[in-house]
Amino acid sequence: MPTIKEIAEIAGVSRGTVDRVLNNRGSVNSSTEKKIRDIASALHYTPNRAGLVLAAQKKNLKLGFIVFGHTNPFFDKVLVGANEESEELKCYNCQVITRKAGVSAEEMMSAVNSLVEEGVNGLAIAPGNTDIMRSKIAELASKGIPVVTLNTDIENSERIAYVGSNYRESGRTAAGLVSLVTSLSPAPVHVGIIAGSDQILCHTERIAGFQSRISEAYPNIQVSGIVYNHDDDIESYFETSTLLRTHPEINVLYFCAAGVYGGCRALTESGRQKEMRIITHDAVSTTEELIKRGIISATICQQPEKQGRLPLSILFSYLTTGAKPDKDCYYVDTDIRIAENLPQ
Repeated sequence: MPTIKEIAEIAGVSRGTVDRVLNNRGSVNSSTEKKIRDIASALHYTPNRAGLVLAAQKKNLKLGFIVFGHTNPFFDKVLVGANEESEELKCYNCQVITRKAGVSAEEMMSAVNSLVEEGVNGLAIAPGNTDIMRSKIAELASKGIPVVTLNTDIENSERIAYVGSNYRESGRTAAGLVSLVTSLSPAPVHVGIIAGSDQILCHTERIAGFQSRISEAYPNIQVSGIVYNHDDDIESYFETSTLLRTHPEINVLYFCAAGVYGGCRALTESGRQKEMRIITHDAVSTTEELIKRGIISATICQQPEKQGRLPLSILFSYLTTGAKPDKDCYYVDTDIRIAENLPQ
């Protein structure tokens, strides 16, 4: 196995410079850093595991973990995975600090700033797709604080990796499900879309994927209207009520975010649940119950526990070995649940 000494000789630098690059111990010229990392990769260099454990224990690492979550039960399952990984990282003297924030940029920024003040070495976050968050991630990167995004990504940012669903694909999958559940009906298909926020990339991209697929393959499916509920069941109840009232032609609802329970309550109060087909995302307990009752046709799941565990694992590996993630996006599996395959 290659050693730091051998990498230093090939690169024409000191062993101390190689050590700083591979263990993120200090500033090194960017071209020198790239040369060292390229050589280490070509030689398949892997740090000594026992040394990594000892080095990690000496570093007293702190990782921050922030998700949307005041009103979205999906993230409770994400936190289950994060807490499991946190327990394992304690063995390496690594602490994980979790926070929940609302979907607004202000709340997320407040949570980020709070964790930075607590001295975190890395952050796993579900960010809004906003310029202020892009700037913040760039600022953190310049300070040597890596960011991994989870559940939803942010375009053109300096985060080191993303863990979550391929939301374009999941939106296209939703379009296919709508076609399947309405295939026996002779009536035109009119869809009402209930989303969380137009500043959350996974919500806007699911809608884009849905619309692109119906445009390609399903000319009989039309989108009648889109409303936003900010992942809140109460707001979802009122927005869905208004959507159904102003668009009586709607016969399919597509919930591409949270707020499913509140929206379905509005539907049942309208008395139109028998004529309606509903597609959702995620299998929280209330959604599973609505599937069993025949109100929701199907839901598209996205391995929430993995979204909790993997970002922390990526950050820990990066901070202890200096090795950048081998992929830009770590996509979770798309898992469709219907009444027949729900856990008993």
